[in-house]
Order: sequence, then structure tokens, then C-alpha cells
Amino acid sequence: MIAELDRVLVPRVPALVAGFREVLWLSPEGEIEALSPQEARARLDPIQGGETPMVCHARAVARRLDIAGFAAFDLLELFAFVRPAQFCVPTPRGLAAALGLVPPRDMAEACVALATAARALLQELANEASADVRAITEIAERAGWSWGPAVLAALPAADPGVHRRAPNPTGGLRAWERLDEWQERAPPPPPGNDPVGADEARHRLAALLGLGAEPRPQQADYAAAVAAAFAPRQRPDEPQAVLAEAGTGVGKTLGYIAPASLWAERNQGSVWISTYTRNLQSQIAGELDRLYPDPVQKRRRVVIRKGRENFLCLLNYEEAVRAALGRASPGAAQLALIARWIGATAAGDLVAGDFPGWLAELIGRGRLNALADRRGECIHAACPHFRRCFVEKNVRAARHARLVVANHALVMAQAALGGLDDASVPTRYVFDEGHHLLEAADAAFSVRLSGQEGRELRRWLLGAETGRSRARGLQRRIGDLVEADEEGSQALLETLVAARVLPADGWHQRVGEGRGLPGAESFLALVRRQVLARAHGDSPYGIEAEARPPIDGLVDAGLRLAAGFDRLATALRRLSAALRRQLEDPDNPPESGLRQRLEAAVRGLERRADMQLASWSQLLRDLAEPPGPDTVEWLALDRSDNAETDVAVNRNWIDPGKPFALAVAQPAHGLVVTSATLTDGEADPDLAWRAAEAATGLRHLLRSPEGARIASPFDYAGQTRIFIVTDIPRDDIGQVAAAFASLMNAAKGGALGLFTAITRLRAVHERIAPMLEERGLSLLAQHVDAMSTATLVDIFRAEEDSCLLGTDAVRDGVDVPGRSLRLIVFDRVPWPRPDILHRARKPVFGGAQFDDRIARLRLRQAYGRLVRRADDRGVFVILDRALPSRLLSAFPPGVPVMRVPLVEAAAATAGFLYDPA
Repeated sequence: MIAELDRVLVPRVPALVAGFREVLWLSPEGEIEALSPQEARARLDPIQGGETPMVCHARAVARRLDIAGFAAFDLLELFAFVRPAQFCVPTPRGLAAALGLVPPRDMAEACVALATAARALLQELANEASADVRAITEIAERAGWSWGPAVLAALPAADPGVHRRAPNPTGGLRAWERLDEWQERAPPPPPGNDPVGADEARHRLAALLGLGAEPRPQQADYAAAVAAAFAPRQRPDEPQAVLAEAGTGVGKTLGYIAPASLWAERNQGSVWISTYTRNLQSQIAGELDRLYPDPVQKRRRVVIRKGRENFLCLLNYEEAVRAALGRASPGAAQLALIARWIGATAAGDLVAGDFPGWLAELIGRGRLNALADRRGECIHAACPHFRRCFVEKNVRAARHARLVVANHALVMAQAALGGLDDASVPTRYVFDEGHHLLEAADAAFSVRLSGQEGRELRRWLLGAETGRSRARGLQRRIGDLVEADEEGSQALLETLVAARVLPADGWHQRVGEGRGLPGAESFLALVRRQVLARAHGDSPYGIEAEARPPIDGLVDAGLRLAAGFDRLATALRRLSAALRRQLEDPDNPPESGLRQRLEAAVRGLERRADMQLASWSQLLRDLAEPPGPDTVEWLALDRSDNAETDVAVNRNWIDPGKPFALAVAQPAHGLVVTSATLTDGEADPDLAWRAAEAATGLRHLLRSPEGARIASPFDYAGQTRIFIVTDIPRDDIGQVAAAFASLMNAAKGGALGLFTAITRLRAVHERIAPMLEERGLSLLAQHVDAMSTATLVDIFRAEEDSCLLGTDAVRDGVDVPGRSLRLIVFDRVPWPRPDILHRARKPVFGGAQFDDRIARLRLRQAYGRLVRRADDRGVFVILDRALPSRLLSAFPPGVPVMRVPLVEAAAATAGFLYDPA
């Protein structure tokens, strides 16, 4: 078999590893050539008879070579096919590690590792006798998948004695047929109210840690403190709230799991643990292995709950399969990889689950998003895949789980939109990463009327108006439900007519030219004109202007548009009422599946009528009035990664803690808000604590939260150093780039560079990437590499001597213990962005101290990533001599903070990390 695989694949396929200065090319004969990027581009050019090499992450390689794309044998595609729903770091070293091979030490060995990995993966297929796998491969091969012939050769030969049916055109891609169906269960009773005492929390924590665990009194104190949130509520709308700061290293995850799990078991209820990102959800779920070491029991008791837009929609997938095969599209090869994943996935979630992030990058995030229900087009019980639906399985599992691991965005949306898919609102919450609560509340409770969102609503109502989209409109989703109801049919017709007020395809170009179709487009053209007339400066994110006073014609156009929204909302309510009559018909009650479909349709119609359209209409009418005391409105032209500019009217709460407290915190019986950075190190502890209550929304509760502050057990003074570089002009990007390179070289990698602006990040990356590569250090960069932030962090974590450049998302998402993170460099003081929203909030949250508090918290959050374990050592550098001394309280007391020239900072970094004596 090995000789056959070698004959089919290895002798004929070169391997390519691309750097910034040179590209290494391993020929089929085993010779390694060093090429310049220009020579590599010429060798890959299809016009010049380009070759098809083996690579790892073709899109990232294309970005590094500065070409749109090229034909390649991508080892990650082969890995995803052979080992579906499994993770590997998407580098040659990561592939080798996942396959148990010797990891390469340099680019030359990486070339060889690609060929070795290909051989190893194809050998694994020798024992894959499934007819479905062969059927999937045959479809992919016919679609032009580069690995198709090699995979077919590697698979065991089909048994000639077995009669094969006539091939089905969709063949093995019909992955939904191999999924189990969910079974309905009786709804759970309401939970009890037995409390959890502080000592009980300590005992549960000790049981989780085990007999041989190192004593951690801080963690036990933390568990005891947060147990107060699991006492019975004494009055309506007065939850038992605990605001708990736990320094890095305390072990807050197991600290709050201890009382939360005890309460859930004792009261037969659910505790929702919410964190900021989906990746952190997975980390928390991993910690729960201590509580439920049996995987079967854990699946029953723990659910990672995500919004439906995170899951694969089987109906969208089926339609994509039919479309791709009907056109003989190359997309069938990508669907083959997804089919393999469907057969192996645990939950069907496409984001931060077992669908590799790098596979989403290879397929294309846009194509993958089209396979999820991102527009709310679900037809529920009318869907042929309803009983196998990943979303329905997730929702139903969460209703009976003891611990539901959610994210802030879902919890806020659930509160803002009236429960979404979940049958009941949780009574107990733990909000981890609590310093991000108001950011999530800001997104959930704001109002945004934009061309993009208007277009999405029109697509939800009318469906595809061109042949390029599979979007299903109301006619396709619920037309059959009202066809026998004259009033319902009339309401549906009125809805489809009234929806024409919304932006249509091509609105970007029309509005950008200062014109637009009557309705939303003509109004947005006036919004654009006002922004261009009054905006100050420019930024990569877009430009903005105050909403008042409006330019001539804006108010009148807004009032006309509001009337159009009202007509559309009225039609939707009439349509909803027609469906509700069927639900409430005593003489002809609907059967269970139809009832679920009707209920879902009613919820969707009423939500858009009473929340989305009503809020848009009110926003437009309010533009003619003086501003209110609690909200701020402004206009914006927002730029996106696809170069299209969205035009928007925005309304945000000045203090988003108010709607959070009203909609989420107050109805709860108990909640914990916790983080390592709730307070910001202000000199006055009482002032700092009050600021923490304001920054989490808990100051709006009728009953003040209990406070707990547990210090980190780490010796920061011994484990870290802080340098403020005094001789680098922060606006001289050439000197800033040289400073980054010098410091990263001194640390020998393991460095994270943080930027306040994407343009500065890109400029620094362009200057230092070749330089670092020459010294044996690889450089990764957010907004530069063709990879998601999560993928970049995975590589950075796994490859100890790599470096990473990023912005806020990287600062918030890096959890990298050990040598992989030993240096953090900030390009400048991370002041808040001085936009219209910040200007409105500043006097409410403390004036100039608000700016200081934000900057201190950002510095503290970044610094806190540096030491994650007791044996970590790290250096924190700020390339901004203007850093005011009052911000230094962001750092732990006793840590040396030195203002020094760059040469001294680099030497001291090397000395501290590699010569502690």
C-alpha cells in the first residue's frame, strides 16, 4: 500500500513553504530550491503552465505571496477529510504533531513534513471501508478536488461481489440521513430554592480538585464568596448579586462552578454560565470535565448554548448540495468536506465547536455563513430535517441541562428579544469576563437602522429577488399556512407590497451616488450627505456625524419612511393574527408539528413588527425632536472588510447598564459578575468599587451587590518587568517598527504586539516580518494573515517562538500560558476612541477619569495575560513615553516600572527572560 501511495502521490507533487523573504520548493525528486516570492509566483501562474504543489493553508500562503489564489494540494483539506471534526494547528509543525510525526525545525524540514503528512493521512484511509466515504470522495473527485484521485486510490477497493445500486446524484453528501433524531421530553419543573452555604462551596471545590491538589486558599475563599448568589431571593426584582474580582491564578472558573453545580443538583435547575467569546465557552466546558469525568453524563448535564446562527442548517446544506451538483460546481468538493464533518460532529456548531476554524477560512466564511440560519429563515416543523436539526437538539438539551455555558451576546439577545428559542428565562447566572458585560448590552439594546439591516429584512420578507441567492421569503415559508384563509392571504400580499420600502439589491451603489429608490434608499442618501458634510477626520472604521441639527429634507424623508415602516408592521401584525387564530381554534386544533411551526412564525412576525420596525419608526420620528436624556443618536458611514460602506442611523443607551439591569439582572434570582479586572487600581478603593458597579450595570439594581476581591497568588514583582520606552517617537512608524523588531528579537519570540489602530499594525508588520524571519522568528498578524483571530492564537500558543500582532480582539482573546507568551508590547497608550458615543458617555461615567479608567483597564487586561501560571515570566513594554504616571496603578504594586531608552529595554528584556541572575 505504501509503495502504491508513493506512486500515486509523492513522486508527482512538489511541496511549498512560503516565507516573507524566500520560498522553499521541494521537487518530486526530493530536491529543495530556494525561490524569491516573485519566482514562486511565476512558478504557480496558471498562464505559464503553473505547477500544483502541496501546501498547508493555501489561502494564507496566497496572502503571503500576494496573489489571489492558486491551485494546490492543501494538506488541511486532506486532514479535514481523513479526520473530520478533529483539530490541528494549521502549520506544518501542527500537522506533524497531530499525526505523531517528528515536528520540523525549519522551512526545509517543513517541506519534507508536508509530503510525510500526506503519506500518513492517505495510509489511514486504507482501513476506511465505508461506502459513504467512497461515495463522498467520488463526488469530490468529479468536482475537481485535487486530492480526489489520491484518496480514491488509498481507499480499500470496493467488494466486487457486492451489488451496487445505481448512483444517487447526491450520493454520500446526503449526510443528514445518517443523523439521529431528537426525542421530545416533558418540560422540567421550576427549580427549588435551597441555598448553598459558603462551607458547602468550599467542600465541593475540594472534591473537584481531588485529594492530591495543591492547597489554594484564594480559590476556596472565592468559591465561598460567590456562594452568596445562590441564596433564595428575598424580594421581587432584588436578585442575590455578587460582584467578584479574582486575580489571575485564583482559579475562578472552578471557583464558581463549585457552588453553581451544587445549587443546580440540589434544586434540579439550570445555572447559565455566560462568558464573552465562543472560544471561552469551550474553555469553560473543558473545565467541567472535573465535575463530570464520564463523557456520557457530561453530555446530559452540560450544554454549550449558542445562537442558531452558529449552527449548520441542514436545509441550507441540502439546497447547497443540489445547487452545486446541478451546476457541476467545484463547490461540491467543499461540501464533501462538510459532509464528512456532519457525520462526526458532536453538536453541529460551525463556530468555536469541532468545526476547525481554518477549514472555515479555506472554504470561505461567506460560503459557510450561507449554510447557517443567519437571516432567521427557519421554517421549523415544516423543514424535512426538523427532527435531526442541530439547533433544535441544542435548544432542547439546554432545557434539561444542569449547567448551560452561554455567551453574553446570546444572553442579551434572549432578554432583548423575549426569550428567543428557549422556553424559559434562567433564574441563576454567572457572568464570567464581566468587564465585557456592558459592551454586549450595548450591542443588544441599541437601535441601528442601516442599509445592510434593511436589506436583510427585505430578503427575509421577499426572499431571493435574483438568481444568486437561496433566501426563502415569507411566501415560501408560510404561504401554505394562509392559502385557505382569505384575510391571512390578503395580509401576506400587503406585507410583500409594503416590504418594497426597504433597500433592494444594489442599494450601495445607488446611495453612494447620492440617489436611491423611494423609501429607505432615498433617506439613506440624505444620511450619507449629512455625514460627508459634517464629519471630522477619517478612520479605517468609517466616519460619523451628529444627527442634529438635520440637513434640509432629512426629517421629512425620515417621517415618510417611518410611515412606510408602520404600514409594513401593520401588515405583519395582521398576518400574525391570522396565524394565531389557527393556534387558538378550539374546533380544529393544529397537530404538534404544525403548532410549533405556527408558533415560530408568529414569534418571528411579531418580533420584527413590534421590535425591529417599531424601534426604527420611533427612531426616525425622534430625529425631529430634541435629544432625550438616556440615549444618543448619530449617523455613520461604516466600512467593512469587503470594502462596502454601510449607511446607518444609530441610537445607543448612554448607560447600557440600565437596560441590562432591567431586562437581565433584575428578573434573575441570583447572579455572579466576575472577572480578573473589574476594578482598575484607583487610589481610592471605594471609588474603584463604585466604578466597577457602574461598569457592570449592577449600580442600577434596587439592592447593592455584595463585593468580593481575591488577590492573585502570583509573585508579579518577581515574575514580571515593565518598561516604558522613552526615545521612540510614537508617530514615526519606522522607528516604532524597529522597536518592535528589537524587543521581539531580544525575547527570542513569544511576543505579542498590541496596536490601537489597524493601519499601524499593518505598517509595522510589513517592515519587520522579513527581518524577524531572517532571525528564525515567524510573525503572525491579525488583519494581515488570511486567518481568523482564533486560528492565529492557536498557532501562537502552539509554536513557542512565534510572534503575533493584533488589536483589541487579540488582547481579549489570548489565553496562552507558558513560554509562548513572554513579551507584550503596546504601541501606545490605549485611550478610548474619541467618537460621538464616547463623548456622550464621558460625563455620565466620570468625565476625564472615565478615559483614565478605560486606559487603565485595557493595560491591566493585557498585562494580566502575561502570567497565567506560577512559573511564567514575562516583560510588558509600552512604546509611548507620554504614558502618564497616574495610569501606572493599573499594574500590581511592587512590580518594577522603569522608563528607559529602547536599547536598555531590549537588553533588560533579554536579561530578565534568559539570565535571571
